[in-house]
Amino acid sequence: MFLKVLKSKIHFAKVTDKNLYYEGSLTLDRELMRKAELKPFEAVWIYNLNNGNRFETYLIEGEKGEVILNGAAARLGEVGDKIIIVSYAWVSEEELQNFKAKILFLDEDNRIKELHEKALSG
Repeated sequence: MFLKVLKSKIHFAKVTDKNLYYEGSLTLDRELMRKAELKPFEAVWIYNLNNGNRFETYLIEGEKGEVILNGAAARLGEVGDKIIIVSYAWVSEEELQNFKAKILFLDEDNRIKELHEKALSG
């Protein structure tokens, strides 16, 4: 059996820009992506703490501090909104024994304040 579990989570990212006429996606600081073990074009869920919107998109690498809503996602948030960025993975019960989720907490400038690795097994 496979379980869908949390793979990576970035708390309190602040939207720095929006670009409605881009093809779509979330531009994210490449260093944050690396630390959270997220890949370009990987699917992610975005949870907007300011307005409650929840939507799925994909990632593209950005510059330091960037968190940009692109395409249709630009209509689901505003510059300054706090969001949570989440990715999930399908993991076998055997893999679960060694699997760790990456959880990052950011400061007001989208820099890493805390980084945790959480084991998912009992």
